[in-house]
Amino acid sequence: MYPADLSYRMPPEWARHERTLISWPVQASMCYPEDYARVCRGYAEIIRAVAEFEAVTVLVNSADIEGVTARFPERRIEILPLEHNDAWLRDNGPTFLIGEDGKRAGVNWRFNAWGEKYAPWDLDDQVAPQVLQYFGCRQFDAPLILEGGSIHVDGEGTLLTTEECLLNVNRNRGLSKREVEAHLTAFLNIRKVVWLKRGLSGDETDGHIDNIACFAAPGKVLMQVCDDPEDENYSVTQENRRILQNETDARGRKLELIPIQQPPALSEDGRRLTLSYLNAYLVNGGLILPLFGGSAAATDDLAARVFAQTFPGRRLRAVDGMTVIREGGNVHCLTQQMPASGDSDGERAAINRVESRRQGRVGAWDNEGSGSEWREAK
Repeated sequence: MYPADLSYRMPPEWARHERTLISWPVQASMCYPEDYARVCRGYAEIIRAVAEFEAVTVLVNSADIEGVTARFPERRIEILPLEHNDAWLRDNGPTFLIGEDGKRAGVNWRFNAWGEKYAPWDLDDQVAPQVLQYFGCRQFDAPLILEGGSIHVDGEGTLLTTEECLLNVNRNRGLSKREVEAHLTAFLNIRKVVWLKRGLSGDETDGHIDNIACFAAPGKVLMQVCDDPEDENYSVTQENRRILQNETDARGRKLELIPIQQPPALSEDGRRLTLSYLNAYLVNGGLILPLFGGSAAATDDLAARVFAQTFPGRRLRAVDGMTVIREGGNVHCLTQQMPASGDSDGERAAINRVESRRQGRVGAWDNEGSGSEWREAK
C-alpha cells in the first residue's frame, strides 16, 4: 500500500518540528575543497541558528566525529554517525510524513546526485533509509528519483515543482507528467501539482523550486522576481508569475503572490551563483534567512521586511548567505525538517541521547514510533 492509502501526508514546513537534520560537509565532494574551513564555519552558524529554535541532529562521517562533537557542546545539538558522500540533506534525506494517528513515517526517494552530476553518490542514496531506521519511522520506498528541494507543499493538497527538474531525462527518463503526478499523489497524499517551467539561471540542480517559489500559507506563494529585462532570470520569473497568477490550489483558491526582489547577479569563475532569499528555512517560532551583504544590502533589507510582514509571529534569524553558496546551495538545501509527532517528546529524547553519548554510556535505542528511549546495556 502507498502512504496515501494509509492516510499519511507530507505536512507543510510551517507545521511544528520535532527537530531539524543537517549533514556535515565532506571535503572530498566539494566543488571548492580549498574552502572547506569556511564552509564548515557556515554550516556551524546555520546549525547554531536553528538550535536557537529547536533540536538539531547533525549527520557526521566517522572520520569527522571527534572534531564535530568537540565543536558543538550545546545540549540541543545531537551528533549522529552516518556515512554520506555530500552534505545536502534536503535532497538525499527522507521526506517525513504524518499519519492521522500522529505517528511519523518517511519516503525513501531514489537519489542520483542531481542527474548523475557528482559521483559517487552510493552513500547518499542510503542516507534516507538509515535515518528512518534510526528514528524508528515506517519506510515507504518510492521508484521516483526526487530531491527534497524540488518540491514544496501547502499541507492542504497542493504541491509546487518545476518541469525542468522532475521531468528531466537525467532524473526520470520515460515517465510522463501524469505518471510523475501519480507517484507524488500516492506517496505525499497531495491532490494537485502546480508546475512551473524553469528554475533560476546558474542553478545546477536543474530548477529546484526552493530557489524560486514556496508556500507561505495555504493559498499564498512567495516568489523571487527579477525586473531587469537584461537579466536571464527576467524571463524565468515573469513566466513563473504568469503561471501562478492563472493557477488555483487543490481547494480551488486563486493564489495570492508575494514577490521578493532577487539580489544583484553575482558570478565567480564564470558561473552565476544561485542567490535566493527563498532558500530560507522555517523553524519553530522563527525563520532562518540567508542574507548576502555587499551589493545586495538593499535587497537584503527588502527581503527581511517582506518575510517579517509575511510571518509576523516568527523571529527572523539572519545568517551569512555567502559562506556556502559557492558549493551550490544555501540554508534550505542543507536542512531537513522532522515534523513533530502526536505521541512523543522528541526534544527531551534528543537531549538524553546527547548526554548519554558524551558520558560514554553504551546501550541501544528503543525507537518504536518516535518516543525514543535509551536502554542502557546491562
